Amino acid sequence: MKRSHLILWAGLMGTLLAAQQAPPVPPRPVEDPATKIRPTYILGPGDQIMIRAFEVEEISDKPFRIDSEGDVNLPILNKVHAGGLTVEQFEAELTERLKTLVKNPQVTVGVVQLRSEPVFFNGYFKAPGIYTLQGRRTLLEMLTTVGGVQPNSSRRLKVTRHLEMGPIPLPNAVIDQEAKVSSVDISIGSLQQNVNPAEDIVLQPLDTVSVDRAGIVYVSGEVNKVGGVELSDSDSMPVTRVLAMVGGLSKDAASEKARVLRQILNTSHRAEIPVNLKRILEGKEADFPLMPNDVLYIPRGGRKFGSSMGLVAIPVVTGLVTVLATRL
Repeated sequence: MKRSHLILWAGLMGTLLAAQQAPPVPPRPVEDPATKIRPTYILGPGDQIMIRAFEVEEISDKPFRIDSEGDVNLPILNKVHAGGLTVEQFEAELTERLKTLVKNPQVTVGVVQLRSEPVFFNGYFKAPGIYTLQGRRTLLEMLTTVGGVQPNSSRRLKVTRHLEMGPIPLPNAVIDQEAKVSSVDISIGSLQQNVNPAEDIVLQPLDTVSVDRAGIVYVSGEVNKVGGVELSDSDSMPVTRVLAMVGGLSKDAASEKARVLRQILNTSHRAEIPVNLKRILEGKEADFPLMPNDVLYIPRGGRKFGSSMGLVAIPVVTGLVTVLATRL
């Protein structure tokens, strides 16, 4: 055999031997939407997982259910505890256990099906409480399940979600990294009218949905019925409607000198806003929207606002704020 042929033959044999000795390249994991749960998700009884372990066919690409004790019974590994571990921690545990069987174990774990987890409905719902998610349930579906909201509830819902389940997929959602939650406010009206379909979010395990009592506007002074008016169906109410609900103005009312006392954000102080009710009632000015916790005060004719002071206690979110009003 010629020298050149010997060199070529030796090179081919060397390449073939190297290929036989080199470890096989593990297959690239297949993208599966069901495995996109965050690695910080905490596993628990009822979760169904899919394990992919290279060179361990006995457990690879097979679904396993976590039992009521939080354990998974696996071929060749027997019982492995998963409950209370994150997906990432359970991967590390399997990797460690497989080191006695495989030289360089490579393990990924995906959650194929979440266990039936609770969601919490707190506040002014008709049937508040803890409800179990069975499959894919949207906010509107669960709102129907709890019977909707009470007549005196706010018209805005707040949804709070643990970050381990991913942030709430709405542009106005707020993330609190310290509390490890995301939250969003959603209008019940727009949700029910399907104004923004994206707001009908799919609820996730441990979501909390809450609704407060409706905001209240307080009316004092020269009206036929002093007291509070609930803003049950909106976030604000025109002043003319509020007046109608308190029986209108008294005959001595100085309607052109009305005032609205509005709380200044993040303080216990209130700003004084002049409102000419006379011009509004005559159609010469636009109606004035009253907001939750506003105080509408109408003085008696012939006196200036604040000329003789009395004390009226108005409850607000942060406690009691005392405001000055003309003594009748």
